[in-house]
Amino acid sequence: MKLGAFSISLAVKDLKRSKEFYEKLGFSVFGGAMDKNYLIMKNGNALVGLFQGMFEKNILTFNPGWDENALLVDGFTNVREIQKNLKKKGIKFDIETDEEKSGIGSFVITDPDGNPILVDQHVE
Repeated sequence: MKLGAFSISLAVKDLKRSKEFYEKLGFSVFGGAMDKNYLIMKNGNALVGLFQGMFEKNILTFNPGWDENALLVDGFTNVREIQKNLKKKGIKFDIETDEEKSGIGSFVITDPDGNPILVDQHVE
């Protein structure tokens, strides 16, 4: 099961201040927009999403079909296949993707310590 590119999505209080902090650590803006209240920051292969006012907790994020540069990868595991596999293993879902559809989809699960995990497929 290939989960795709990994990033952490941080719930930040002040997007500008967080951006400046991560820039000091060597990250640069890779995606998003200040006026949309989120930025994706990149340092080498490391990705950090900064989200102001969008969710309460930090979220571990996987993007099936993408590498760390948001480029398509060959032979990825579709989000619906991942969901079905995890259901067979007894994983409880907070949010599910529609298994009858194809293409873009996402689901959310929570690890034993309360950390949300988003599996978010942006490709068809």
